[in-house]
Order: sequence, then structure tokens, then C-alpha cells
Amino acid sequence: MKDFKFHNPTKVIFGRGKISEIGKELKRDGIKKVLMVAGKGSIKRNGVYEQTIESLKNNGIKWVELWGIMPNPRLSKVYEGIDIAREDDCDAVLAVGGGSVIDAAKGIAAGIPYDGDVWDFYTGGPPSKVHPIYDILTISATGSEMNGNSVVTKDDTLEKKGMHGAPLTNPRASIIDPSVQFSLPKEQTAYGAIDAITHVAEFYFNGSKELNFPDRLCESLIRTIIDNTDVLLDNPEDYDARAELAWSATMALNGMTAVGRGRGDWASHQIEHALSAIYDIAHGAGLAIVLPAVLEFNRDIHRDKIEQFGERVFGAREDADMVLERLRNMYVEWGAPVRLSDVGIPEEDIPKIASNGSIGYPIGHPRKLSREDVEAILRLAL
Repeated sequence: MKDFKFHNPTKVIFGRGKISEIGKELKRDGIKKVLMVAGKGSIKRNGVYEQTIESLKNNGIKWVELWGIMPNPRLSKVYEGIDIAREDDCDAVLAVGGGSVIDAAKGIAAGIPYDGDVWDFYTGGPPSKVHPIYDILTISATGSEMNGNSVVTKDDTLEKKGMHGAPLTNPRASIIDPSVQFSLPKEQTAYGAIDAITHVAEFYFNGSKELNFPDRLCESLIRTIIDNTDVLLDNPEDYDARAELAWSATMALNGMTAVGRGRGDWASHQIEHALSAIYDIAHGAGLAIVLPAVLEFNRDIHRDKIEQFGERVFGAREDADMVLERLRNMYVEWGAPVRLSDVGIPEEDIPKIASNGSIGYPIGHPRKLSREDVEAILRLAL
């Protein structure tokens, strides 16, 4: 096991009815006015907006609102939020939504006190000063509610890049009420689960030798995600399954799965960022296509680990190719695409995808992938 430092400053408030506590958290921290960042309006249909506003009012917190954050959030909305927060003198940013909303909120929080272009933090080093960030989670997928990562797409170049500003860009407090996710469409539940599985896999398949607790933690998280996703696709209002999936998705990228391993691979995410930046497909859908192809391309260095994964997660010791086929078949059963052709992407587009600025070559760990390698991976995903 490698040496490590672990620190996660995010306070998580988890359970039914906990949205009512957001005002208390803001008041306790001396916050007077927040920019509330939200998506297309689902929080008004599921009651989350009403609960949030009531808590703000009850605790004397003023607010202004920014709506319209889309999946695969755009930099232009981050700029808009920065302008609003500055004009209205907001002293914190409150994200109410899923990972895309939280990611946009982090970009806004980093840009408010910065004199330059906030895109600098997505192409260079982390910010040195950030407005406080808080969130109320409505979709479990990205883990952004308990980490310092933010991913946005630059509108003109279609570059999808990440800012890694932990601990400053970690939310100070995150509220997770699993019951507000009862109304999610099945595909959003499935895609969120696939995103969380891939977060774990990026560290699990990083070339590290077998590690007892770190490996078992990753395998347990993935098995828990699978079991509860299976339940939720049949019964979306099973609270216990929602809670198990929500906490597992948070744990998948809050730093715990990296402990003792060193850096992750992240090739699957970088390749998928190019897909979703160009074609605007759901992030989880893109990962269902890319992760098995990356593992297939790297099976010579991951064969033993893939087979261990098959035994401990799928319950059968099989050849690596069979394990990857099981993974793809599971995603198909969940209604996810597993081939580029499933989402209408033709083979002739592969060079364009591999050349997208979202992919900063070389990528991957421990194997460094070139543009030619990425093209080969994408052909495995046809």
C-alpha cells in the first residue's frame, strides 16, 4: 500500500427531510445571500425547490436564482452565474440538482473572486480563493457532492475539461435525501450507477498490485451499486435501495477508493468527455461504451485484476474476455448503450473524437495512451 494523506472537508447531511437543514448550515457559517444554481425545473416538480426556499426564508437567507444548467454543463452558464453573483453581492453558491449543477456551481464559486477567466482553472492550476459552496443533491452519479472536482464544456471549442480544486472547491455541506430521487427516469438511475462504477474502476484498474482492504472496498462498492440498481429499476421508490445507491455513489469518488493506490487511470473519463462534448450524450451512457473498451485494450496488463473483479463482483472466476462481456451485458440489461453504433456514432467519426481537445495526450495510467491508441479503443467500441 502506498503512503497517503486523506482529508475530506465536506459535511454530509443524509436522510429523509434533511433539505430543511440547508438554511441552518448557511446561517451557522455567516452566509447572508446565496446564488441558487439549478437545472431545467425538475426541482419545482418534485418539491425540492419549495423545501429549499422555505428553509432559506426561515433562516433569514436571501437568494437569487440561476436556472438552465444542462447535463454536460457549458462554460457560458458559468460565466452567467459569475456575473449574477457579483452584481447581487452573493457570498456563497448553493447548487440544487445533480452533478452537472454542482459542477457549474463550483466553477461559479471559483470565478467570482478571480480577476481572470475561470477557464484558466480548467486548463491549468487550481484556484487559490473560492466562494463557499453548498449543495442539495437530486441525482446520485458524479460524486461531486463530496469532492472538489468540476467538469464543464467550453461552448466554442467543445473541450470538456475538469477543475480539481480540493479542498477549496469541496462543498462545505451537502444534503442527500434519497427520497427525492424516487421520480428519476430509469435511464438516469442506470446512467448514474454506471458513472459511479466507472469512478471506482478508474482507481481499481490503475496497475496497482492486489491490495486487501482497498480492493475489497472497491469491489463491495460496485457490488452494492449493482444490487441496488437492479432493485430500483423494478421499484424506483424503494427507499433503502435509494439510500444504499446514493451513499455508494458518493463514496465512489470522495477520495476513499484512491487511498493506498496512488493516481487513477482516468482514460475512460477523458475519452468519454470527448464523446459527450461532441454529441451531448449522457455521461453514464458514454462510460458504458468506453470503459469496457478501455479494459479490453489494456487486458494484457489488467488480466489478473479483471478476472479477480469477475470472481468477486460477478461471482465467477472466468477469462477476462468473459468478464468484460458480463459487464457489457449488464449494462444492456439496464438499458444503456455499449457500442458507438448504439448511439448513432459512425466509424468515420473516430478520428474527430480522438482529436477533440477534451483529451490531453498522453492519457491513462500506468499505460500512456496516444491518439492512435484512443482510435484503436474506439474501434473496439464500434
